[in-house]
Amino acid sequence: MTDARLTLITRPGCHLCDVAKEAIERISAATGERWVEVDVSADRELEAEYGDRVPVTLLDGKEHGYWRVEEERLLRDLTKPK
Repeated sequence: MTDARLTLITRPGCHLCDVAKEAIERISAATGERWVEVDVSADRELEAEYGDRVPVTLLDGKEHGYWRVEEERLLRDLTKPK
């Protein structure tokens, strides 16, 4: 299990995923939060759950958004108590 609060579920060759990674990297740089990337195509359960909605952002293991990273909202939610 990872101690990263942010997870980005992606798929190889996904342009929106590349854009989302850039956003997550900006947020990580600003907050110091670690993040991990997970390939949806490598996990049948994730594929069944998220399918074509990638990229999907998870915060503390819960879906925070998909297709686009709402940077201001994510920054705000990262500062809220767990």
